[in-house]
Amino acid sequence: MSKPYYDPSKDFDELFKNEFKEGAQADAEQSGAKPGSDGDKTSEFNFDIKPEELESYLNRYVIGQEEAIEVIATKVCTHFNRMNIEHQIPEDEKILGNIKSNMLLIGPTGVGKTYIIKLIAKRIGVPFVKADATKFSETGYVGGDVEDLVREMVHEADGDIHRAEYGIIYLDEIDKIAATGSSSGPDVSRSGVQRNLLKLMEDAEVDLKTPHDLASQVEAAMEAQRTGKVSRKKISTRNILFIVSGAFGELDNIINKRMNRQPIGFGKDKAVNREKQDTLKQVRTEDLIEFGFESEFIGRLPVTIVLNDLKEEGLYRILKSQYSTVVLGKKMDFRAYGIDMEFKDDALRILASRAYHEKTGARGLLSVFEKTLIKFEKTLPSTDVKKLVVDKATVDDPSEVLKKLLLNDNIKGFQKNFLLEHGIYLDFEKEALEQVQEKARNEGKSIRQVCQDLFHDYPYALQLMNQDHFTIPAEAVMKPQEYIDEYVRQNYKSDQS
Repeated sequence: MSKPYYDPSKDFDELFKNEFKEGAQADAEQSGAKPGSDGDKTSEFNFDIKPEELESYLNRYVIGQEEAIEVIATKVCTHFNRMNIEHQIPEDEKILGNIKSNMLLIGPTGVGKTYIIKLIAKRIGVPFVKADATKFSETGYVGGDVEDLVREMVHEADGDIHRAEYGIIYLDEIDKIAATGSSSGPDVSRSGVQRNLLKLMEDAEVDLKTPHDLASQVEAAMEAQRTGKVSRKKISTRNILFIVSGAFGELDNIINKRMNRQPIGFGKDKAVNREKQDTLKQVRTEDLIEFGFESEFIGRLPVTIVLNDLKEEGLYRILKSQYSTVVLGKKMDFRAYGIDMEFKDDALRILASRAYHEKTGARGLLSVFEKTLIKFEKTLPSTDVKKLVVDKATVDDPSEVLKKLLLNDNIKGFQKNFLLEHGIYLDFEKEALEQVQEKARNEGKSIRQVCQDLFHDYPYALQLMNQDHFTIPAEAVMKPQEYIDEYVRQNYKSDQS
């Protein structure tokens, strides 16, 4: 049995696996320690990646966020490298208190906030949990739901509690839990979520088993009956890195107000849009408090990073990158059916322009790709087409291009069968092809069936004339029998003379 096709340059996950051999897990293997072993439990976290190395890695996959990546890469590396040194410091010399580089990422949807953090977690090999802060907006103030994030970290670490204590928790849409100043309603919940989260973000102990979990209670009772005591497994959040993010839609107005730069007059909207990116980069703690966050919560997020909005050129650069998940992903979709894809530069520019007008950042790229190529993805697997070239014509009028592809595929299929059965290659003039296609559409038949109906008597006539190659003109499609009869009469007489 032949091996399935595999191209590592097109397999996004393999890019991570093959390019880098360092990271937490690799270091554990080199040191002889295994995750979850009873040996030196810190050996699997011999993190030695330098900020510039991680920065370079991220810039391969993320476009247009160089300034943000510089800060993120530096603080992440410092966080994990600091763990190494802290394990080596004697207890009496350790610093009291725990200052972590928890981060707040500010930026509109689709600029790569989640993508960056996923890349980091995969690169350094630590457990990663991602959730939306809105998940806790209704019940967080009455229970310990936010602690489920930490418990999920253990699941991501395959049950290894120690590994889970060195992971990354990422909370998106954090701006949605900002209070609006009212003392009742949903804002009570939002403030409660903030208070529960700030406990976790510093240094807390979380029970692995939840009190309201019936299965956990039964298991604990059986353990107590068997051993005479109940052991409570806990997870420390001391070394877990917390990263939160949000779009913060109205934050720039708060900053403008503080800086006395609120635009006035007819040009207000234009001025705000033009300066919004620079305005957000002037954010201070007081602005975030006025936005609706408690000072203690913001105090647990010492690193604030503003990401750039993606313009049309940035979206185009994403598509042109050899690591573009959008392009590679779509190629893999078609590769699943044995179809190669090639994207021309003019097509990528048009798609980037359309995505920009979607106003959803890089997510818009996925949307326009699907809209443009969905009919090809549905139809081509049922044909013999093995390559699709996506050019300007394809994105401008996908229906017309698909129609031509199907015509060409059907005609080639008919030509192949005709040649194999009768030893004669039938060619078609352009106008003849168009008429065959129109006839198929009007009669509700396939193009192959129409050709078989039209030219079923041609093999005998062409063999009589010793023809091994014959071109079908438009007239033959309109009146197939009359045309071939007349052709035989004229050419047979000339041959005999």
